[in-house]
Amino acid sequence: MKQPVTISKKICMLGAFGVGKTSLVRRFVYQKFDEKYLSTIGVQISQKLMPPVDLTGDRLQQHNFILWDLAHIEKFTPVIKNYFRGSHGAIIVFDLTRPEGMEQYSVFLDPYLQMNPDNPLVFVANKNDLFEGDPSTIEAIETLGRRFHAPHLLTSAKSGENVEEIFQRLSRQLVERQLS
Repeated sequence: MKQPVTISKKICMLGAFGVGKTSLVRRFVYQKFDEKYLSTIGVQISQKLMPPVDLTGDRLQQHNFILWDLAHIEKFTPVIKNYFRGSHGAIIVFDLTRPEGMEQYSVFLDPYLQMNPDNPLVFVANKNDLFEGDPSTIEAIETLGRRFHAPHLLTSAKSGENVEEIFQRLSRQLVERQLS
């Protein structure tokens, strides 16, 4: 079997305060969940090697995701601009138990897209284990996905539901862009 070529990809985790960005990263990288709230100050960087992807039948590629877990962004500043620089993709996280937060996505997504207009995105509606099932909330995340031509997933950092899938979808998008 051929050895995969490993390529590092910087991925930004974006979302409002308390939506579960850090919990999703901890679940994905370390297979852990902590009931205590872990507030991120500034940026926390983690990494994980993704499984190899077959590019053409004779070439394997593997992404080393370098995850930038960013604290909630109140306003766009030069420091935030530097966090976004060199990013290859973003995961935008919402809290299903606080649907009003979905209306504020532009606060962090617009500045990101100004720096990285063609990067792939994945929209994540987290805390599905606590969700009571308001259909309009699901419609809102689906609408965002369609608007930005991006996948959208319901997840739970606590149970692990769809956490791996978030990063697999982003990895597939990166490979598809490379091949097109």
